[in-house]
Amino acid sequence: MQIFPKEEIIPGGQENSRAEFLAACPEGKRPGLYLHIPFCGSKCRYCNFFSVTGKQKIPAFLTSLYQEVLLQRRVFDSFDTLYIGGGTPSILTPLQLADLLSHLRQNFEFTEDAEVTLEVNPADIDVSFLEQIRLLGINRLNIGSQSFEDKILDFLGRRHSSNQALQAIMAARQAGFDNFGIDLIYGIPGQNRHSWKMTLEQVLSLKIPHLSCYQLTVEPDTPLGKACAQGLFKMPDNDELFEFFMETSEFLEDAGYCHYEVSNFALGACRISRHNSKYWQHIPYLGLGPAAHSFDGKKRWENVRSLDSYLLRLSRGERPVENCEILTEDELQLETLFLGFRTKAGIDLKSFSEKFGFDLWTKKKHALEPLLAAGHLKITAGRLQPTRTGMALADSLALL
Repeated sequence: MQIFPKEEIIPGGQENSRAEFLAACPEGKRPGLYLHIPFCGSKCRYCNFFSVTGKQKIPAFLTSLYQEVLLQRRVFDSFDTLYIGGGTPSILTPLQLADLLSHLRQNFEFTEDAEVTLEVNPADIDVSFLEQIRLLGINRLNIGSQSFEDKILDFLGRRHSSNQALQAIMAARQAGFDNFGIDLIYGIPGQNRHSWKMTLEQVLSLKIPHLSCYQLTVEPDTPLGKACAQGLFKMPDNDELFEFFMETSEFLEDAGYCHYEVSNFALGACRISRHNSKYWQHIPYLGLGPAAHSFDGKKRWENVRSLDSYLLRLSRGERPVENCEILTEDELQLETLFLGFRTKAGIDLKSFSEKFGFDLWTKKKHALEPLLAAGHLKITAGRLQPTRTGMALADSLALL
């Protein structure tokens, strides 16, 4: 089967080819599909993701999304992951989700074992909702818990309570989901390492299959960022954040979790997020919806960060692409290092050499040896891997 018809043009006006696609997607590494659902019941104080509040424009958005599906259905051949994120995708009804998945299956090919993830807010879901969406083929959940402390949830501006977060986890199990994860945030003003450890102990008691632990980032244009700039609270310093990270990693790994990416932990390889792993492994993906990003192995493009512009462009039959860039070899190398050093697997030196035409160890030995000596990196079975301290410093390791 030909993946791209002859002379097919992708966003940005650059021609693509089957050969380029196969080079970017080696055997066993199919692309992933991401959908951005830009609606929320309310806006969290820390959130910098693109979203709008209210449900009024959901029908118009879905109509436009289906039009984008038609325009993009030949970019990639088939997918083995689908991630529906946002925003708050659980704001959609089971009927709307059923219609959405039907459109996707009519226009895209998915492997039989495809991982299909839906992000959910604990305030939106109950057992009945989850049972209905599981019957649609959604087989993985990501629950936006963020904390089990009400005072922390209030500070973050979340619209659910700690009890609702716990109820959501129990509802997921009752509905038959054995593959799900929760998000938690640390480094929050008023949160100390003792209370954070109590949260992690609660995670262990609940036997959560997958856990994402994110350090709070205060973005300037968010309500939290503005409050911080006014001196209304003080963020933890870098040394304290480093201790949060190190203690979290050690505690969860001692409990049997695999710390497979800077912010992510899984109870066994079968619970690793297959979709998100594509981003860290530089595997191509297609993003649909406003502000969604796509990557084909060499080119990256981004949709407009405006719901109204997104609706208008698609009503005219236009792709809603705002920016497109072709990455240079140097940029691809840097991204490969940057993303690889965020993961426990690290960089496969042989694969890196085959992809970029030079031996990383030979060329960067002068920079790598001090990092190995300091205990930030190690070499195991031909892989250059970050240690726990290396993962804490992952962003700087790539600047070899």
